[in-house]
Amino acid sequence: MSSTFAIATVTAVLKNVIENGLTTDPITANIGDVLVTAISPDRMAVEADERCQINLFLYQVMQNRNADWTSGELKQRITQSQREQHYTNPPLALDLQYLITVYGAKDFQTELLLGYVMQLFYDIPILTQDIIQTALHNTLTINTSGVLSPMLTATSVPVVAEQIAQIKIKPEFSNMEETSKLWSILQTQYRPSISYQASMVLIKSRNTI
Repeated sequence: MSSTFAIATVTAVLKNVIENGLTTDPITANIGDVLVTAISPDRMAVEADERCQINLFLYQVMQNRNADWTSGELKQRITQSQREQHYTNPPLALDLQYLITVYGAKDFQTELLLGYVMQLFYDIPILTQDIIQTALHNTLTINTSGVLSPMLTATSVPVVAEQIAQIKIKPEFSNMEETSKLWSILQTQYRPSISYQASMVLIKSRNTI
């Protein structure tokens, strides 16, 4: 189980997995450098300033009400130190909804980037503890001055990776009406995109007895 920065940690992991995959994917030989960001789509530069970019945006957080606290999977995600404590509330189980948007100024760049993301998460639908730990180490190495870095350093990456344990990724396909509503809420120009759900993120209670 994780603490209050669990949601930010999952976003950082997904961002780094996308970045890391680009280093070996043939797509970079065709379109050059690709910037990967995790900001709101309304902050993206478009038209004249548009560049090859993949943006990961957490647009919705939902409670997972199907969590079975007696299952072997969830029991394994509780560390020994946490088992020794008695919490007044069960962990908060969350599903994170991400919008992944692709940008490009030239023909076919957006199609290539969208295909890259979809194949990436199709090939690795479950991010294991090893993948999570590697991604967090990469995050610390690349961005030592980032907001998340001091928190990860203070807690230690292996501990955070153990707490998260794994992340299941699945695509969420929307029809045109649902897509139109989402982009209307974002109040920005539509770009090719796809939604993914990351589950489950567990946040432990601070209340013990």
